Amino acid sequence: MTTLEAITFDHWNTLVYEDENSNLSHRRIDGWVARLAEEGHALEDHALRDAFNTTWEAFTVDWHAGVQRSGADAARHALSILELPITDELTGELIDLFVHAGHGIDFQLCPGIEQVLRTLKDAGLKIGIVCDVGFTPSTHLREHLDRRGLLQYFDGWSFSDEVGAYKPDKLIFDHALGTLGDPSPDRVAHVGDLRRTDVAGALAMGMTAIRYAGVFDDPPENGPDATFTVANYAELPALVGITS
Repeated sequence: MTTLEAITFDHWNTLVYEDENSNLSHRRIDGWVARLAEEGHALEDHALRDAFNTTWEAFTVDWHAGVQRSGADAARHALSILELPITDELTGELIDLFVHAGHGIDFQLCPGIEQVLRTLKDAGLKIGIVCDVGFTPSTHLREHLDRRGLLQYFDGWSFSDEVGAYKPDKLIFDHALGTLGDPSPDRVAHVGDLRRTDVAGALAMGMTAIRYAGVFDDPPENGPDATFTVANYAELPALVGITS
């Protein structure tokens, strides 16, 4: 492998992941049920869950097509499905609850991520983030990484809601390289869990693609094989040429 100058990481299922205690969908459902009940609107959890699932399916279609949608867009979509007789003021409150459900929440850190970031940083690599944002804005994601002590390891970041493009679009990878001093792509590795976005995007750029399978093992039918696959972050430093 060419000597690396930089390495970028996906966010979801690569740096952090959701569990039952940090499930954003549950938090959104609970928030909406409680707020609507205060206004006299009785709504069952399953009705909201169905609306949110339909909204996620619509978001996924747009995500695959490269069409940008925000959390506010998603909340409005869910409300249009529910057709609730509510005021504009309450609509705005529900949108805020939906978008900001991740504020202050603690996601699970992927096992070994802090140690591997420290090792990569100590070895002199520039480190970045390339993240497709879903319903939770990048401001909350960075705030969480900062609170958990991870943001300090990153020299730059490229979140789709700020860049205006999803992976595998070249634009978001170009932006990421720009935040790291524009190293040659063949001297950069990208680590992520998804074949369609992380692996395909990195390979198209001429970067080394490393698929992290420690949380989610993306099946082969979803996209190309990575240059390397790891399920344990303890293996990553040696894989990119760092020896203790």
